[in-house]
This record gives sequence, C-alpha cells and structure tokens, in this order.
Amino acid sequence: MNAHPMHPFLTRAASAAAEVAAAVPAGQRLDAPTPCPEFDLRALINHWVLYTSHGLEHRARRVELPEELSARDFTADSDWRSAYAAQLERAVAAWAEPDAWEGDIDLGGSPVPAVGIARMLVLELLLHGWDVARAVGGEIAVDDELARLTLEIVEENAALYRQYAGFAGVVAVPDDAPAWDRALAASGRDPQWKA
Repeated sequence: MNAHPMHPFLTRAASAAAEVAAAVPAGQRLDAPTPCPEFDLRALINHWVLYTSHGLEHRARRVELPEELSARDFTADSDWRSAYAAQLERAVAAWAEPDAWEGDIDLGGSPVPAVGIARMLVLELLLHGWDVARAVGGEIAVDDELARLTLEIVEENAALYRQYAGFAGVVAVPDDAPAWDRALAASGRDPQWKA
C-alpha cells in the first residue's frame, strides 16, 4: 500500500524547511527580530525545530513529546541545522507508513483526523520556515503547487489559529498577488517584512 497523497507535499515542505535551516549563518545573532513578534530568532528556531521535526514524527507515531525535548535549546548545538535535517527525514519516513494517516490524533484533548494534522504541519514547516528565512534576510523555496496548497490550508484553519493567537489579522495584498503572498497575508504575515 502506498503512502497518502499528501505525503509528497509533506516531503517537499520538509525539504524546503531544511534548506532554510542550512542557510542560517553560523554567526547569526539569535536575539534578532522575526516576523513573529512574540519570538526572537532563537525562540522561533526552537519552536520550529521542536514542532516540525520532533513533533512531526511523534504525531505520526501517536506518542507524546518528552519534556526534555520541549525544554531543549536546539540552537545551543552548533550542528542544529544538520540535526534538524536528519530529524525531518525521520519524521517524513514515519509519515510514509500508511497507518500514520489512519484515524485521529489527539490535539490538546481534541481528536483531529491525521490528515488534518499533517496539513497543519505543512503550514508550520513553510510559514515558520519563511519567518526564519526572512529574519536572516533570506527566502524559502515554495513552488506554485505547494503555495496553492498552503493558501488552502491557511484558509481552512485561520479561524482556529486566530482563536489561539497563532495568526494575526489578515494583511491586505492585491487580489492578483501570487498564491504564496496571499497565504502569508491570510496568516497575518506581511509578505514585504524585512528584518
């Protein structure tokens, strides 16, 4: 039995995130501002690494994240970029198992279909990937198909994310803006944000 049709998108999102991490300069100031006002760069990277690599694998396997991981400063390790890429590979492999896509996953006491969780994790990989890339003056490589999917997922989940302060208010962009810019704007991000 083949992996779920969403799996290739998850794989591409993880690859884009790994490329962003690899491009964070070794001497980068980790107290730098980011498009997420509540996070400096260190806090953003730690959140991103925790939930999009370790969390991605743990969700597929239906196991809780250990407290040790939740408290870890991943940026304290000089090899965090390559460790993140390796953990992303393990996480994507876990989602290659057809069973990972079956049934529900507990999300803070609420059961959510596994496919819905995977779609939200695509958002986390790409939106926070963009946040990290912009904070260091870079970009994230998101193809048109992945951008359209991201916009669709943002629109599906915007009300929920705003309920928990995960998204800010919608940013105005032209109606003919690219799908990626519209996805960023719908998630409360200014596509023109610069550090």
